[in-house]
Amino acid sequence: MAIWTRPISIELLTKHSRNTAMEHLGIELVEVGDDFLRGRVPVDSRTHQPYGLLHGGVSVVLAETLGSLGANYSCAPGYHAVGLDINANHLRGVRSGWVTGTARPVHQGRSTQVWQIDLLDEAGRPVCVSRITLAILEQKG
Repeated sequence: MAIWTRPISIELLTKHSRNTAMEHLGIELVEVGDDFLRGRVPVDSRTHQPYGLLHGGVSVVLAETLGSLGANYSCAPGYHAVGLDINANHLRGVRSGWVTGTARPVHQGRSTQVWQIDLLDEAGRPVCVSRITLAILEQKG
């Protein structure tokens, strides 16, 4: 059973993400499942740190993007999600190609949500594991 409380598709998510950090970094949303979102980021000059590896901050941007989008599209109508805390464990360096993240909810409560985001390299090896906690707030106006 799908967790989404509003219409969701790659096209809607991509449109929603225009003129954001996602577009600047080349982040692409690639799949929406019943209980997950998947996106990827290129590992290139836009996303490298000075030593030629994927910047850890970019991994966190991908993780927070996927977790935040997932929470916002799955919270009750009239509510929205904002990030409270995010952590990331960087497990492996990547120099080129793509890193793909998959976000799934760990907890979907009335006032908070927690999402885990697993990032893998093109060989399917873990690159980063991240967890984001979001506050669920009533929309104003």
